[in-house]
Amino acid sequence: MPTIQDVARLAGVSPTTAKRALRDPDKLTPDTLLRVQQAIEQLHYEPDQRAGSLRGGQSSTIGLILGSILEPFFAQFARSAAHVLAEAGYTVIISENEYSAQRELEELRRLYGQRVAGIMLRPGYGPHSRDYLARLAARDVAVVEYDYTHPHSPYPSVVLDNRGAMRQAVQYLHGLGHRDIAALGTYHPVIHPEERSRTFPEAMNELGLTVPTEYQRVTLLTEDTAYTLTHELLSLPRPPSALIALTGTQAVGAYRAIQERGLRIPHDLSLITFDNYPWTALVDPPITVLEQPAEAMATATAQRLLERLDTEPRAPATHEVFPARLIVRGSCAVPATPASPLLRRA
Repeated sequence: MPTIQDVARLAGVSPTTAKRALRDPDKLTPDTLLRVQQAIEQLHYEPDQRAGSLRGGQSSTIGLILGSILEPFFAQFARSAAHVLAEAGYTVIISENEYSAQRELEELRRLYGQRVAGIMLRPGYGPHSRDYLARLAARDVAVVEYDYTHPHSPYPSVVLDNRGAMRQAVQYLHGLGHRDIAALGTYHPVIHPEERSRTFPEAMNELGLTVPTEYQRVTLLTEDTAYTLTHELLSLPRPPSALIALTGTQAVGAYRAIQERGLRIPHDLSLITFDNYPWTALVDPPITVLEQPAEAMATATAQRLLERLDTEPRAPATHEVFPARLIVRGSCAVPATPASPLLRRA
């Protein structure tokens, strides 16, 4: 297999110049660059990514930690971010923390073992990884958070306007006449500390409504937990007339439970969810959603990371917030009265 030294000899340049043709081609004269490129083509040279992973002491690898590989939002995010980073010459290593800071700590250690130059992180819930993340930042690993960030995080972030989006959902349902509204998850400072569940009771209170104690359940952001919670809520003596799923995957679980109970959306129950996943437009009736601009958020996160990698010393952390878009379809309507007995069937 030809080496960069072979390329340099054929092109009549030094190995350093041959490497510069790959990494910083704009720094060479057109004639020199052309000779190196012709040598590369003639020899069918391919750079060793492992040996070439350090550039002046800096890795060309980026770590991307997702909240959940099963969540389509993160798949779209990863694809878009990887495209931006690839154009800048970086390779991406993808892992997930399953929304857990304890699991995240393990992933951060693995990524540091790969000597990544930076990390795009969807933080997990809990404090377990914060000290280690601070050590990585102190070792000059660039960190940018996305989708969620805890209130006192020192790192740049790119997030959705979750508070505004939740208020929009509650106001929309309230405008249709709903008063018994439940979100599929209640805020908890450790288990479930995100802004959607935190804002829900505030948005209800702003409209003169309260969230009944029996509607308040701390749960995980998964399909199965949403399925179970939906069954529990609809079995109550006074079930909700509308549900708000906090993620598209939660909406799948809620939809399954609603179908199993023989309920008609929106005649018996209204449903609105975050995330405009393809299935939401294909079911009958199609589901009203709060759409996250996943591609734009991913591009902004990757660009922000690249900026930090190219800036010394690192600039102060900044935070970018994207609005959600309410897409009204057919899954929400004026609440049925009285509540269908199917709602309470175990």
